[in-house]
Amino acid sequence: MTDISPMTDTSTDADTEDKNSRFPSDQSLGTVASNGSDKTRDQKTLRRLAQNREAARKSRLRKKAYVQQLENSRMKLSQIEQELQRARQQGIFISSSGDHSQSMSGNGAMAFDVEYSRWVDEQNKRINELRGAVNSHAGDGELRIIVDSILAHYDDIFRIKADAAKADVFHILSGMWKTPAERCFLWLGGFRSSELLKLLINHLEPLTEQQLLAINNLQETSQQAEDALSQGMEALQQSLAETLIGTLGSSSSSGNVANYMGQMAMAMGKVGALEGFICQADKLRQSTLQQLHKILTTRQSARALLAINDYFSRLRALSSLWLARPRE
Repeated sequence: MTDISPMTDTSTDADTEDKNSRFPSDQSLGTVASNGSDKTRDQKTLRRLAQNREAARKSRLRKKAYVQQLENSRMKLSQIEQELQRARQQGIFISSSGDHSQSMSGNGAMAFDVEYSRWVDEQNKRINELRGAVNSHAGDGELRIIVDSILAHYDDIFRIKADAAKADVFHILSGMWKTPAERCFLWLGGFRSSELLKLLINHLEPLTEQQLLAINNLQETSQQAEDALSQGMEALQQSLAETLIGTLGSSSSSGNVANYMGQMAMAMGKVGALEGFICQADKLRQSTLQQLHKILTTRQSARALLAINDYFSRLRALSSLWLARPRE
């Protein structure tokens, strides 16, 4: 009777093991919960990293779009500014005389502006090629080819400017083909070689003592040549002003017409001398670039050309920001 009683515990060890297998212990449940929590944290971490990467990607795209917008705005503003200047010049020429042939000077300026714009586009392509070669640690042979091509491209702009100065010397001197910030530092239709050398020294380190001495000598020589050209330009301007003042009132009577015309012819000759100053200034700039290239190694020359281009690019960007600034 005892054996068959329902109240009697007849369970065995096998039954106990079977129950344990069907009903996990508290420790097992804790381990599973911990693994699930770790997996959830890992998923959150991965999701957060993915979100951060996506946010960084969007930020880079916005920055790139902003920079591109600034560059487009700069180009549009520069084109508008040049068109307004050309319109003013042509308006002055046409209003002063009915002969439309006198507006050819304005057309010469327009042709130069187009050529200069093409030159800048090509210069940017070559600079980007040079930058890529420097960043990829290209050999000196490859760098030398690109550097020589950029220096030859500088020779092209000096030749183009010389031709443009013959057509309209005032346009080259005014710098209306440059952005406002660039015109702030303009000297005889271009940059000052001595000032550019001062800016470059800090970007070319390390330099040997011999290189540093040669660059300092080149900077002093350029400064002296610039001072001489500046003095000559001031003397020419003074002489031109005196000649023009001498013509005041001399055309009021028919007897003084010949004298007036003679003085204006002298003034025209002095204006023609301005072309010589621009050519001499560009030859100085060209010579400075060539001499600097001889002083530096190929890799240093590459860095110098990149620094020069970055400097003028920043001036153009500054002009765009200034012109696009909010006004009250």
